[in-house]
Amino acid sequence: MSEKSAGAILSSTIEKIRDLVDTSTIIGEPIHAESGVTIIPVSKVTYGFASGGADFPSKNTKELFGGGGGAGVTITPVAFLVISDGEVTLKHITAYDNAAERVVNLVPEMFDKVTGLVNKAKKNSSQQAETDVDPDPALGD
Repeated sequence: MSEKSAGAILSSTIEKIRDLVDTSTIIGEPIHAESGVTIIPVSKVTYGFASGGADFPSKNTKELFGGGGGAGVTITPVAFLVISDGEVTLKHITAYDNAAERVVNLVPEMFDKVTGLVNKAKKNSSQQAETDVDPDPALGD
């Protein structure tokens, strides 16, 4: 009987969390502007829950059970997806909590910059190679 009561507390707690948190909480409803821009809010959801119970000795034949449960949910807006003219951009709105988060968030931007520099260097070296080739080897220097 105690297991059913503890299970009921746990089930009730989990069900309440499910009511509070679903995918539309994380990725919000799109907001359509008159200019054709669509904005979709993105949130970070953290939650925790605990429950417990115990049997108490009783002189009666009826078992006594006591228990409780609780949960906490935090919803923090972190970014917006902006869709405009067929392009999607992510606009962050939160401050970084620590240096590791800053580094992780800079990786895509730095990768794009390094790729651009490498491509530019390749393009310049191929153009330089084309100008270094003698256009008519029969003429000589």
